[in-house]
Amino acid sequence: MTVSTSSSVCLPVQKREKPLLHVRDLTVKFHTTRGLVTGVDRMNFTLDRGKVLGLVGESGSGKSVTALSLLRLIPKDTAEISNGEIWFDNQNLVTLPEKNLREIRGRDIGMIFQDPMTSLNPIASIGSQVTEPLKSHLGMTRAQSSRRAEELLELVGIREAKKRLAQYPHELSGGMRQRVMIAMAIACEPKLIIADEPTTALDVTTQAQILDLLQKLRTDLGVSIILITHDLGVVAEFADDVQVMYAGRAVERSSVQKIFEQPAHPYSDGLLKSIPSFDSEVERLVSIEGTVPSPFALPPGCAFAPRCTHARSACTAEVPSFRKISADRHAACLFPLAGSGVGL
Repeated sequence: MTVSTSSSVCLPVQKREKPLLHVRDLTVKFHTTRGLVTGVDRMNFTLDRGKVLGLVGESGSGKSVTALSLLRLIPKDTAEISNGEIWFDNQNLVTLPEKNLREIRGRDIGMIFQDPMTSLNPIASIGSQVTEPLKSHLGMTRAQSSRRAEELLELVGIREAKKRLAQYPHELSGGMRQRVMIAMAIACEPKLIIADEPTTALDVTTQAQILDLLQKLRTDLGVSIILITHDLGVVAEFADDVQVMYAGRAVERSSVQKIFEQPAHPYSDGLLKSIPSFDSEVERLVSIEGTVPSPFALPPGCAFAPRCTHARSACTAEVPSFRKISADRHAACLFPLAGSGVGL
């Protein structure tokens, strides 16, 4: 038998861990009196464990529809997932039976809704709402769930937690209601939290406190987070990657650092330039002319073309595909930018 005298050593190939969430070609259509209209069009993204993905864009871009679709929370008589897959922890949530999906909601995936005043039950005490997932998903007794609910309120920074459990949503401030929503979302220590505009309508100090709390939960519990917001300042501070949406479609995806340094899509560039800068004095902020088009009347070709200062004739002739333009960056633009961005 021949024995090799080579000194090289074959090292085992390390397999990359599968992402916690993988969304493929997600398409959501709404039922209207004028027929079906597309709210989210062929959405694709992945989210690794312990990471934060920011979904950004103007109102009407499809951010919240995407979030609600992940847990199939849009009523069937209103909308439907007409195409695509949502792979969460090796399960396709699109085809999962409702019974199995209910077990995942609240236990493995927590949701922080945009408006806690309308999301919390106004006629149920805070205690009954925080203990509900503990009893239904973890099988805790009334006494056990009450103790845990008090711990959760203390964890999210609510003082006099025992007293608050007996109160009702209208008796709490906006910041406290948002903290209650977070307590409910993390009650069962989920793998993923979907935060839909978690700091909307809160003062600057409370916003900072909520974001600090989410960051602490991410660090302490290793939870992954999808942060839905129109505030790029929040994304810069909190997210690892960002996906920019426009008119129901993804137009750019990259790391936060890269998109601030060199945005590839003109829409991303416009959003960044509309952020006030502390480094220079300007009399007037830059704005993107026009508005997001109606889903009933999307322009031909690129939906952003009518508002784009870089548009060319080809932009109205075809819908740009979402394609790879560099190592870890994708964009849906026929003529991606090579600008310098605004920097972090």
